[in-house]
Amino acid sequence: MVGGGEVASRKVKLLCDAGASVKIISPEICNDLQARINSGEVSLIARDYQEGDCCDVDIVIAATDDMTVNRKVSEEAKAANIPVNVVDAPELCSFIVPSIIDRSPVMLAVSSGGSSPVLARLLRARLETLIPASYGRLAILLKSYREKVKERFNTGNQRRQFWEKILQGPLTELMFSGQENSARKLLEEAIEKGEGAIGADGEVYLIGAGPGDPDLLTFRALRLLQQADVIVYDRLVSKPILELARKDADRIYVGKRKADHALPQDEINLLLVRLAKEGKRVVRLKGGDPFIFGRGGEEIDTLMDHGIRFQVVPGITAAAGCAAYAGIPLTHRDYAQSVVFATGHLKDNTIDLDWNALVQKQQTIVFYMGLTGLTVICEQLTQHGMPDSTPIALVERGTRHDQKVHIGTLATMPELAAGKDIRPPTLIIVGHVVNLHEKLSWFDPAEVSFADDL
Repeated sequence: MVGGGEVASRKVKLLCDAGASVKIISPEICNDLQARINSGEVSLIARDYQEGDCCDVDIVIAATDDMTVNRKVSEEAKAANIPVNVVDAPELCSFIVPSIIDRSPVMLAVSSGGSSPVLARLLRARLETLIPASYGRLAILLKSYREKVKERFNTGNQRRQFWEKILQGPLTELMFSGQENSARKLLEEAIEKGEGAIGADGEVYLIGAGPGDPDLLTFRALRLLQQADVIVYDRLVSKPILELARKDADRIYVGKRKADHALPQDEINLLLVRLAKEGKRVVRLKGGDPFIFGRGGEEIDTLMDHGIRFQVVPGITAAAGCAAYAGIPLTHRDYAQSVVFATGHLKDNTIDLDWNALVQKQQTIVFYMGLTGLTVICEQLTQHGMPDSTPIALVERGTRHDQKVHIGTLATMPELAAGKDIRPPTLIIVGHVVNLHEKLSWFDPAEVSFADDL
């Protein structure tokens, strides 16, 4: 490595990661390279490059800011038939260093042929989001069974078909979700029974869709959405998120609203079982997070009773997402040291909550599904000792392009909300952290209304 700056340091890291023995030639070096030298990981010749320094090496990289030196290094290396790379000078290179996606032992490379290294890095970043980190573990697992597969199947064509079916079936997702023992068992059963016996049943993916903005989906959620055969979705799942699913996937709406359930919960549970037993890959898509007021536990309980494979993909819960997009931190050293989530869903016109536990100093309260019960919530908090001047925010359609934030107090919010045409989903935040909204609000589409006497 000729050069000792930051660019040289990045190249040295790649070389060391690949197991190379690296010698650096440079009169000056950056801190990162000095640390590698101090640890004995690389060696240093602390001077300028000299003729003959290219001898007895396998690869040469020039990364100085002196093009005369870089050109001299290139010419000498080429004359000695030694591969050479000159950073940002493709005309002086005999090989190009691509952008690497490392899923060892699986390696992928992206190169623009030296025409635009920045473009190659951007493409690599895009691919990073589509290629799970678990591909390396998957490759190691498959390697450990190659000999057994050779013994089980006589021809190369049979072996190819077997591996194709395995990799397009549930084994891959089992590895991606960290269920390596189950994946190993499935692979062993498939080898024993032959290529036609790989998991007759399908699988259910219980996915949190977040509060609405499709950019808040996890990488795993997006990948599973794009390979599912059926999407079973709730009312709170936004249209842009649904549009990310496979275009030919069946879509089944099972949403709920007050006194209007498209399908009772027990029937939803059995629907998931039936679809999986038909061999389909089923995404159960829920707004927010499946395990926070999402009845995800009930659904996987039924799946387990029927022996259906499943995995749970957490989502950004509405409290975190809506509060962030409204510029309201749920905790803050000066205002709140704890936060509690509660349901504001009314039953028999009451909300059965431990109000005394909710009314605590320096605590933020977040109510899910509380629009209908807003008046009751404000009254109960006041009756149990919370000052009626306590700030409260009602976030309407949080994180979406039509988000609105309504700010008031326990005394003023019921009347303020009654005068607005508020559309669900909504989230209610109570506590002094709401006062930070005006200063910290950053999400441009938000429309804010204030009570006159706040």
